[in-house]
Amino acid sequence: MNASPKQTYDFSGRVVIVTGAASGIGLAVSELFASYGAQVVLLDRQTEVVQVAARLTGGIDRHLGCVLDVTDAESIVKVVKQVMARYGCIDVLVNNAGVALLEAADSLSEAAWDATMAINLKAPFLLAQAVAPAMRRQAYGRIVNLASQASVIGLERHAAYCASKAGLVGMSKVLALEWAKDGVTVNAVSPTVVETALGKQAWAGAAGQEMRKRIPAGRFAQPQEVASLIAYLASEQAAMITGENILIDGGYSVQ
Repeated sequence: MNASPKQTYDFSGRVVIVTGAASGIGLAVSELFASYGAQVVLLDRQTEVVQVAARLTGGIDRHLGCVLDVTDAESIVKVVKQVMARYGCIDVLVNNAGVALLEAADSLSEAAWDATMAINLKAPFLLAQAVAPAMRRQAYGRIVNLASQASVIGLERHAAYCASKAGLVGMSKVLALEWAKDGVTVNAVSPTVVETALGKQAWAGAAGQEMRKRIPAGRFAQPQEVASLIAYLASEQAAMITGENILIDGGYSVQ
């Protein structure tokens, strides 16, 4: 399941920003874009993101790792200015950073609700808003927002999470509508459970076995599968795809 994808794209000269890039899906996305020749800007609140960037194909001469709180509007503006000063353009934004604070609806705290909305919904909007001027000036841009199967179905203990991901899809549609004329596409990708290190830990044992039974494909998604879909949506070949929410859930949501 970890074999390299056969489909490849040429992102030589393209600048790609990935949030939540130090691990999991964000790391898989960063590694894939780097292998396709992109200059990758990795954003994460974890300090090791700087070392992660240095280990990508091309190393520190091509890539940039920045420690960032994605909910801080001022920090986002500073990072975008830094990226423009170094590279001169921004071609792709992958809003991957997210949080899942799970609790029954009747006991969900206001703090957990606010944190979920800030990271999962407000942050992607602030980042998209920050990079849009550069993309629109150059008449080219790709924004891919990582949503979830929870954007289209209800899951117990996921009130804040489902609401944030459904909101992210709705926001993606509006941005797609407003920016299409400027050559900027905006799409969402919605996976089922993904077998990242955290995903394996969270869905170990009986809980994971039961969840797999609910997925017609009988398994969880792999980070590389999600990364490959994101790379396609970010490519020139996907220029006519915008405002979509693409499920990568093994059939879970069609039941």
